[in-house]
Amino acid sequence: MKLLKIILTLFYLSISIPAFAQNSNSFGEKQEKDFEFRAVAELGFLSVLSHKVQFGENGTYFDYKKDGGQNVLFPVGRLSLELDIKERNTFILLYQPLAIRTQVLLTDEIIVDDLTFPANTAVDLLYNFPFYRISYLRELLPDKPRFALGVGGSVQLRNATITFESTDGERFRTNRDVGVVPALKVRSSYDLSELLYLELEADGIYAPISYLNGSDNEVKGAILDASIRSGLKVTNDVNAFLNLRYLGGGAVGTAEDEPGPGDGYVKNWLHFMTVTAGLSYRFN
Repeated sequence: MKLLKIILTLFYLSISIPAFAQNSNSFGEKQEKDFEFRAVAELGFLSVLSHKVQFGENGTYFDYKKDGGQNVLFPVGRLSLELDIKERNTFILLYQPLAIRTQVLLTDEIIVDDLTFPANTAVDLLYNFPFYRISYLRELLPDKPRFALGVGGSVQLRNATITFESTDGERFRTNRDVGVVPALKVRSSYDLSELLYLELEADGIYAPISYLNGSDNEVKGAILDASIRSGLKVTNDVNAFLNLRYLGGGAVGTAEDEPGPGDGYVKNWLHFMTVTAGLSYRFN
């Protein structure tokens, strides 16, 4: 009886191992699957290249890097879920938290929505601009074993809170906004070897927001999220990578039905760079 069990076990392994080998992909071959699900996480630091904001036509065009304490590094992270369908279709759900808190002593007075913050007073600053993004990519080169090129689009939901508050609590201004921004998307990757790969990715658009949302106001906006990634295939299911990213954009114009204080005019442009390390895990 024991001998029969051993024979059956060996027979099972003899048919299972070749089948597994046929399903696993070797260098230069793309694996054929109906569905593939991945989770991606990265963590690192953010450096402000340039960041300026203005609230109100008569407001100060405030330089966060020069006068707002954003001349140091800040922690940053990013999470995403990716679903491949029939090799050529990829859906991505991304969450990017982005909160920068600083405290400074003003060297010059500033005006924010008709409120003056005098020079030589301490101010707490919050720039909280997290966003959520849903993207779709269509693979254009499915028959290229080592090269991939996908193009598509994204819809980004921003959730902004920008605050100026004197540390004594006497003066306070805040600007809050939730908005939807469409963008174009492209992603390309190249396998350098069985273990190493490079990846380029970008989401971006420059457009009159009034045209996109049907408003009569002349509001212009732009976003660009572009990165270059060097990755290592640790196992069949786990990739590790280093990522260099440019994150920029902003808007200028006057919001409709602004309840005040202020006239609703906003000018906000930012240019950030992030350096992160991350992992990608494929669920079988």
